[in-house]
Amino acid sequence: MTADPDRHRTPEELEAALDHIRQAPADHGTLELIVRRPAVDEREVLDTGMLNLDEGLEGDTWNQRGSSKTPDGSPLIDAQINIMNARAAAAVAGPIERWALAGDQLYVDLDISLENLPAGTQLAIGEAVLEVTAEPHTGCGKFSGRFGLDALRFVNSPTGRALNLRGINAKVIHSGTIHKGDAVTLLA
Repeated sequence: MTADPDRHRTPEELEAALDHIRQAPADHGTLELIVRRPAVDEREVLDTGMLNLDEGLEGDTWNQRGSSKTPDGSPLIDAQINIMNARAAAAVAGPIERWALAGDQLYVDLDISLENLPAGTQLAIGEAVLEVTAEPHTGCGKFSGRFGLDALRFVNSPTGRALNLRGINAKVIHSGTIHKGDAVTLLA
């Protein structure tokens, strides 16, 4: 890899990262990064956050963003929290300082593949519990603009979709405090 962290990864570099991504732990992972979005295109990296039923991540603007997928244009509860695999974020974005550009709130070292975390799976993080939803998380023009068209194609390829490389959506089902470094555990 070149020393320029802002450059877009090549298809070969992205493909080479797959083995490392696939080695993410299946049952017990780690919360590597918490990111709050206080306004459009703004990011705040947190050491500690509060997840709650009404706001998702406190101070994040999820609950102020409408959705075309709800009848009344209200926020989509099934996309309350966006979670990305930390290894996939590193493959696409480079150093951890650039991960927040992906737009997700939680970055975990955990296998978030469709096979490992189907909709309905519950995750304990710190004091909070999240439930994975069926709402797809596929990336957008901003993702492509920040990381390149090859990155968007990579995360949305058949392999990328099976591994949920772009990430997953979840909703808070039990409020609680979370900390960077907390265990992320699949619940039965």
